[in-house]
Amino acid sequence: MDIHATAIPDVLIFEPRIFGDERGYFFESFRKDFFRERVGEVDFVQENQSKSGYGVLRGLHFQKPPFTQSKLVRVIEGAVLDVALDIREGSPWFGQHVAVKLDSERHNMLWVPQGFAHGFLVLSDDAIISYKCDNYYAPEYDTGIRWNDPGLGIDWSFAEEKVQVSAKDAAQPFFRDAFHFSYDEFKQERIYSRGVARSAGES
Repeated sequence: MDIHATAIPDVLIFEPRIFGDERGYFFESFRKDFFRERVGEVDFVQENQSKSGYGVLRGLHFQKPPFTQSKLVRVIEGAVLDVALDIREGSPWFGQHVAVKLDSERHNMLWVPQGFAHGFLVLSDDAIISYKCDNYYAPEYDTGIRWNDPGLGIDWSFAEEKVQVSAKDAAQPFFRDAFHFSYDEFKQERIYSRGVARSAGES
């Protein structure tokens, strides 16, 4: 498994080493010991899977405390543009985001920590997305941020009139009006108690 740093150090890209031949392929999609060494203590308790068509955008979503979630996102089929937005007030990256193409050829994964909003846009005809969570879905704590808030500067690289969003996501608040986490409370070393520090560009 290789790790790639992003512009926000708390957000990581995991890319498995794939072993394939004429029969097919094999790769490790998750190893707890490897993950613990590079992120910290994370107890995944729920795994979700969704299927969406071309141009469907889901997000930007997160859950408020005490049901805040971390997510490890991967694409089983197809390709998506996956976005993690830092919404920790006081963070050096507050209001900044990471956008990564995830696809079923590379089987790469995006680590979205607590304190971030998450969303994705489907780039292929269809896409099946799976993600592990370290907290349970709690609809009464579920909220989000408007995906096309111009103040965020997210380049979805897609014609806005062709994007398909739910009525709920279309009515999410703008970033300035949304719930924000406290950076002091959601510093990664505080949440995950890392035992091993990461170096920039580790792979």
